[in-house]
Amino acid sequence: MFFGSRKGSEHNSGQDKVISMDRFRDGSSLSPIRQAESYWTALRQGEDVPKRSQIDPRGLENILSQTFILERIAPGIARFRLAGQKLNEMAGMEVRGMPLTAFFTPTARKQVSAALEHMFDAPAVVELSLQTEATRNRPSQEARMLLMPLRSDLGDVSRALGVFVSEGNSMKTSQRFNVVATELRPVTPLLKPQKSPASKSPNEVNAGFAETQAKFGDERSVMDEARALVEASRQSMDEARKSLSEIKNPPEKTKQNRSSHLRLVVSRD
Repeated sequence: MFFGSRKGSEHNSGQDKVISMDRFRDGSSLSPIRQAESYWTALRQGEDVPKRSQIDPRGLENILSQTFILERIAPGIARFRLAGQKLNEMAGMEVRGMPLTAFFTPTARKQVSAALEHMFDAPAVVELSLQTEATRNRPSQEARMLLMPLRSDLGDVSRALGVFVSEGNSMKTSQRFNVVATELRPVTPLLKPQKSPASKSPNEVNAGFAETQAKFGDERSVMDEARALVEASRQSMDEARKSLSEIKNPPEKTKQNRSSHLRLVVSRD
């Protein structure tokens, strides 16, 4: 906590001002959880759950000591396959191969088992708010855990990426947590990018207008019209050539008709 200055009478009014750091601590504790969830979401393809083989430790380098991988071995039971150093410190021992429920009190284990089953079957993202029981030697301690489903190499949802955020374990002894709150978020399809107005089809209905745009080329396409114009032009040229040819070389019948109209006139003068 920060206290006001005690020097000088001018600052006496600030002695009673106390700023709690709890809200800052809570914000920082959620940062690894949000970072891990963002990384997991980035690995998704469409609405699918990421594969275990897609997880790269370099993508979680800043929170690697707080992350872990779970394997589903039975209904409601999952064990640690990989775990960061922070989890070993919280448990006071190596946790690899241990069940996740080893971190919880007997009362809370049923809640955790039910949450695990829902995560694998739905699938869903699970976020747990945790708290230890206060003892004579140490006060109650808060923690958070995030569990995100993963697919195994066989394609079934039987793995999970997790993050465990706690204030630490100075006593280096095993700790057991109670579940204060459970949040289940189903894995929903990712939003697909919408078409921009410029990419709309000309035949689509414009929602903001009363009339729709007429289809272009309902009767004939552009190529059909071009062919028709070329054919009409060709016919016109053929007719013009034919007329010119008849003028230069008239048929025999036409010549006889013309000669029948001529008369020979003889003058007696």
